[in-house]
Amino acid sequence: MSTGQNLAEGAVGIALLHLETGAWEAAYAALQEAVSSGVSTAAGASLFYGAPALAFVLAASTRADLTRATATVATGTAAVTRRRLEAAHQRIDRRQRPAYAEFDLIRGLTGLGVALRRIGALDLLREVLTYLVRLTEPLDGLPGWWCPTGPNRTKPGPAGGHSNHGMAHGITGPLALMALTMSEGVHVNGQPAALARICQWLDRWERQTDSGQAWWPQIITLDELRRGDTDQQSPLRPSWCYGTPGIARAQQLAARALGDTTRQRNAETAFAACVSDPGQLARLTCRGLCHGTAGILAAGRRIAADALTPIPVAPLLDLHRQAAATPDEPPGFLDGTAGAQLTATGITTSWDACLLLC
Repeated sequence: MSTGQNLAEGAVGIALLHLETGAWEAAYAALQEAVSSGVSTAAGASLFYGAPALAFVLAASTRADLTRATATVATGTAAVTRRRLEAAHQRIDRRQRPAYAEFDLIRGLTGLGVALRRIGALDLLREVLTYLVRLTEPLDGLPGWWCPTGPNRTKPGPAGGHSNHGMAHGITGPLALMALTMSEGVHVNGQPAALARICQWLDRWERQTDSGQAWWPQIITLDELRRGDTDQQSPLRPSWCYGTPGIARAQQLAARALGDTTRQRNAETAFAACVSDPGQLARLTCRGLCHGTAGILAAGRRIAADALTPIPVAPLLDLHRQAAATPDEPPGFLDGTAGAQLTATGITTSWDACLLLC
């Protein structure tokens, strides 16, 4: 698998930084590296790999000399999406449970929906939304997104599977995408009900710290579901990928789409409390987007921009600027230098749509 066309860690993610900042020579060099081994439309293609990743990144440019490449990867993205949709619907028809790579942001159909939204392929995007609505429908007493495997691909999962709540790999990714599109007038039958089902599930598992701060567990296992309680006793790292920042942003977006000001205030209060907690902030040990200071800053900017009451972002910018690059910091977008630098610029285009923040 070519790493160059990997948005998370390859040259295509570095190209996004340079396209957004207008560094054209560096952008073209990165794009050349990204496509040097071809562009994948195979089964593993996703928002973060192959044609869909290139489609998302090239949407940052209107340069005429990239028009042909933009059209080519858009066609490839559509082909990948249609194949993945057919397989997903067949799986649902067989009443089988999904791997999170079927639906998640990083490798699944939610991410493909993000790419389609970015390039304006709205008819196919609606087909993705139709699938996401089906995904939320209960299956044999469990949520339709309940995964039979664990959240870590390299370790055995919990017995009976789990419900994943992270923005990167869990149900808050579909929640955010359906909320964003609904607010933009792009929706399908059952979409409001699907949003409500996810929100009700998150409400069921909302927990509070001793000081009254709301938070949500990263996953729920079958044993935890049966007990009605979670083994996770406090909020973990305040990351975009799994923590309160991503989950709060998804709920804020859903609340805005549904006109639910109570939910919106709760999500915003949870985020504000999270970023005011020195104990949680101390768990951020890198400056990356996925689980570092860039992620909490990017989420904070979007949450604050839509907030019903002011949320200061300056402390998060200071936190990010003070975070030093580690000696082993990779150059890429999601965990590395490119994403950290792009976040630090304060550019307010839609580059962070690939994180489902806007």
